[in-house]
Amino acid sequence: MTSENIYSFISIDAYAVTPKYIQLTNSIVNAVEKGNIQKGWLLPSINDLSFELDISRDTAEKAYKHLKKLGVIGSVPGKGYFISNADVKQPVKIFLLFNKLSTHKKIMYDAFVASIGKDAVIDFYIYNNDFALFRKLLTNKRDDYTNYVIIPHFLEGGEKACEIINTIPKEKLLLLDQLLPGVNGDFAAVYEAFEKDIYEALEQMVEQLSRYHTIKIIFPEYTYHPKQILEGFYRFCNQFAFNYEVVANVTKAVINEGEVYISLMENDLVLLVEKIIETKLEIGKQVGVISYNETPVKKIILNGITTISTDFYLMGEKAAQLILQKSTQHVAVPFHLKLRASL
Repeated sequence: MTSENIYSFISIDAYAVTPKYIQLTNSIVNAVEKGNIQKGWLLPSINDLSFELDISRDTAEKAYKHLKKLGVIGSVPGKGYFISNADVKQPVKIFLLFNKLSTHKKIMYDAFVASIGKDAVIDFYIYNNDFALFRKLLTNKRDDYTNYVIIPHFLEGGEKACEIINTIPKEKLLLLDQLLPGVNGDFAAVYEAFEKDIYEALEQMVEQLSRYHTIKIIFPEYTYHPKQILEGFYRFCNQFAFNYEVVANVTKAVINEGEVYISLMENDLVLLVEKIIETKLEIGKQVGVISYNETPVKKIILNGITTISTDFYLMGEKAAQLILQKSTQHVAVPFHLKLRASL
């Protein structure tokens, strides 16, 4: 028997970061699980699948190869592909929503995928800190996911995000990287304690900071970074009697001897280092530099840049563990200081 309406069960989402061959695989497996496609049914040829779904022939072929590897379909030379196994069990289906994909977010993603296990189905989306896209993706989501893993960071409109998130059953929800005020109920979370983390990290380097008279943090007016970072920064500077300043635009900053700069963004770090080099001031002696979020290259640049950073690998790993344990625990991920020559 041929499944003539198979295309009604296949969904290819242009917004998803998940590769199209995986989306195609997931759609067919989901239809088999629900009984919409039966054992023994013939599937469209690779050419027909490519034409009807407007995907490349390579994508269609890759999806069928993946389905064969999963044991869902078989093939007979001259006849084509068919459903060989309707007893398909994939208990974990995850809607994974990141605000952006940076170096450290990729570390988190890789750790999550590795820890959740090969049998899990993951649909991966990125909303680029855009609340309108965030709302659209969650409003139009399918209801058959077992888990929703969400990083809630926005350039604007974030105050309404809790209304959208609260529509998700709490036993299915895991907030990643940040706790969001207004999200209620018993849900899982793996997060950074932003105010506490930056305060304690700066406290650990009081001796090094004491060689400078002013601490400046580069915090753009239009940013997705939580305001709790500034609250922790203010608290530290007042507690230890440092002069301080918030720099909204690094390109307009005037670099002076005796200052320490904390850069949150990678692009700002590059601009900051360029400006310091132009002044002929020596980094680590006359001017200090601290960067948010550890990446491998910061061990090398300028003989090493001091970083304050959460453990992104652990964050991804813990998120996967909570899902597998069906836990609603809240886990604060440790913050680490890496002292290097730039301070």
